[in-house]
Amino acid sequence: MTSQNNKRCAVIGAGVSGIAASIRMRNKGYDVTVYEANSFPGGKLSSESNNGYRFDMGPSVFTMPSYVDELFELSGKNPRDYFNYTQLDPVYHYFFEDGSRLDAFHNKEGFAEAMAKTTGDSKEAIVNYLNRTETIYRLTDEVFLQNSLHKFRNFLTWPVLRGILNFGKIGAFDTMNGANEKSFKDPRLIQLFNRYSTYNGSSPYLAPATLNVIAHLEIAKGAYYPEGGMYSITRSLVKLAKDIGVQFRFSTPVKEVLTENKKVSGIRTEEGTEQYDVVISNMDVYNSYRLLLPNLKKPRKTLDQPKSSSGIIFYWGIKKEFSELSLHNILFSADYRKEFEAIFKHKTIDNDPTIYINITSKHSPGDAPAGGENWFTFINVPNNNGQDWDQLIAQARKNIISKVNRMLKTDIEPLIEAEMVFDPRVIENRTSSAFGAIYGNSSNNKFAAFLRHANFSKEIKNLYFCGGSVHPGPSIPLCLLSAKITTNLVKEP
Repeated sequence: MTSQNNKRCAVIGAGVSGIAASIRMRNKGYDVTVYEANSFPGGKLSSESNNGYRFDMGPSVFTMPSYVDELFELSGKNPRDYFNYTQLDPVYHYFFEDGSRLDAFHNKEGFAEAMAKTTGDSKEAIVNYLNRTETIYRLTDEVFLQNSLHKFRNFLTWPVLRGILNFGKIGAFDTMNGANEKSFKDPRLIQLFNRYSTYNGSSPYLAPATLNVIAHLEIAKGAYYPEGGMYSITRSLVKLAKDIGVQFRFSTPVKEVLTENKKVSGIRTEEGTEQYDVVISNMDVYNSYRLLLPNLKKPRKTLDQPKSSSGIIFYWGIKKEFSELSLHNILFSADYRKEFEAIFKHKTIDNDPTIYINITSKHSPGDAPAGGENWFTFINVPNNNGQDWDQLIAQARKNIISKVNRMLKTDIEPLIEAEMVFDPRVIENRTSSAFGAIYGNSSNNKFAAFLRHANFSKEIKNLYFCGGSVHPGPSIPLCLLSAKITTNLVKEP
């Protein structure tokens, strides 16, 4: 595929949204070059190995695979020639401090039936709740997720009118926890559904109940495992992009977006300047303005919104297999409210954090030596505000090991034969995420969806933004949707 008019587009950042944007812009007929500061693609969706163990470094839950497939179909390719996945069932194993365990299955009936057998809530109550989350999805998908919220014409449609007429059904004026406490009696079920606030780095005690829609995406629509792990998404999209003519320049950080007469004119790297007709930044929007657009007036109301939580991740090579664990595992804290107050109010880590353990070797045995497992061990923590992270990491490691030992009745320390650690400082430096906030702005506000930055610049013509820090938000599906919304705003060359 070659451009007929030599219109050029630069994409800054080879995260999954940037790669998706490059594919869509190439299909529009632009000559596209992706600039990436790191020596590898993927941003948060990258991969590393240590002592025979392979780890996906970032996002680990995969939903809505159709958004990946769509990029191949748009390019006239068969997705299955590049990328394959299987549906998970059950999706999660949940562990509670009282010794009970719950399995979360991938469909409404199966999920509700399994939960009703163990909790004090009826199957009917659980199905009714999931039906309400589906209603939220139907009312918000086309209105809030599929289109820019910053173009007036997008509000002059029937789906928007329908959403307005049914606004009371989307839970905007209640919190996630408030809605969940009204729906269930069993505190374990409330905690299980409150957990979905962490998918965009928020607190269930502050975020609107609208975010309960995330449960619908994972339970009713299903979660999947990409063959070869999450990094296979990055790898397959890079191959597709190259196959259709996208150019990549790694280890080439962009220093500035150049403008002339309030219009994009190109970019500047250490190697010099290059002219471009369109520039799309996949860098965190806060750092896009701070680093790439130093002379442009900052949209302070948007950029100064409270940031999301971050994470500490221990990548552990474990020289033992645990039959009670699966791909996705959650070891819940005893006091969820206290845990989130520590993160968002006190900017620290509770001594009893909820632990997420992802083990891809359960599905890809080559990710660990025989008889071993690769543990992606994650806890939610505050973003970087100058805390003593070395001290916090040391204490968190002790607390995590103690909790794992207690809940799994094991001694994990002598089993760790490989270890890497990511914390908010590393995340910030590696991915340009402001303050190490993994999900951009938090959603601890009922108007948060409207306070994310637009996918385009209102000041500079032909300057666009995509990725988890702009509309519609974080997570792999939303980052892919962000690229779609962004490139749909760009005129044909």
